[in-house]
Amino acid sequence: MSVASYAAIGDSFSEGMGDELANGTPRGWADLVALGLAHAGQAPIGYANLAIRGRLLGPILDTQLPAALALHPELLSINGGGNDIMRPRVSVAAVADRLVSAAEQGATAGIRVMIVSGADPGDHIPLGRLVRARGDELARQVQQRIHGRGMLFVDNWADTGLRSLRYWSIDRLHLNALGHQRVAGNVLAALGVDVAPASADGDTLHDLDTARPRTAAYWREYVLPWIGRRFTGRSSGDGRAPKRPTLEPLNPPR
Repeated sequence: MSVASYAAIGDSFSEGMGDELANGTPRGWADLVALGLAHAGQAPIGYANLAIRGRLLGPILDTQLPAALALHPELLSINGGGNDIMRPRVSVAAVADRLVSAAEQGATAGIRVMIVSGADPGDHIPLGRLVRARGDELARQVQQRIHGRGMLFVDNWADTGLRSLRYWSIDRLHLNALGHQRVAGNVLAALGVDVAPASADGDTLHDLDTARPRTAAYWREYVLPWIGRRFTGRSSGDGRAPKRPTLEPLNPPR
C-alpha cells in the first residue's frame, strides 16, 4: 500500500521504550512501520510520533489525539489502555469505549485509523494473571465494538509468540528491539505490506528466566519504582515531550 503520511499516538509502547538507539532515543515498532511504509512506496513519507511513556488513555486522547488530527495524516495508529489496566481499579468497558470513539473521530476526519494493542507481559510481571485477564477482556470488547464497521484492530495481545521472554527488555514490562520488530511485522502485515516472516523462538522461556532471575536488584530497580509511581499518581513520562511532534520527512531505508 502507498501511504504519504503516518502519525502514532500512545504510551511507552508506541514511543518505543526498550528499543533504544545508541544515543538513548527510543525507536520502536511505530518507527519501523513508518520505515516499512516508506520502503513499500519507495518514496519519503511524513512521520510523526506523539506518544509519551506512562500515559493513561485519558491524557493520550485529550492531548495527543487532537494534535495528531490537526496534522491530517493519511494513517493514524492509536495505542493506549495498557497503563489503565495495570491500575488497581479500572473500567475495561470504558477504556474500550474511548478507544473506539477515538478511532471514530479519526475516521470522521477522513483519516485511516488502526487501533494497535500492546503485547501481553503477563508471564513476567507481578499480578500478571490479573493484567492478562483485563487485557483479554479489553481486546474482546474492542473487537465487539468494531465488528462489521471496517475498523482495523491489530491485536498484538493475542500474539502468543510475543509472550516469550526473548522479546522483552530487562524490566520485563517493555518489549526489546526484537519484540518491537515483531510488532512492526504484525502491523505491516495487517496493512497489507509484505514483510519477512517472523523468526521462530530460538530460546525457551525457562532458559531465559534462568539467565534473568528476579533478584532483589531487579525488584529494587524496576518493580518498586513502578509501584511507587502508581500509588503517588506520578508517571515516568512526566515532563517529557513527544519525540517527533510533527510530520517530518522519513526516507526509505537503503
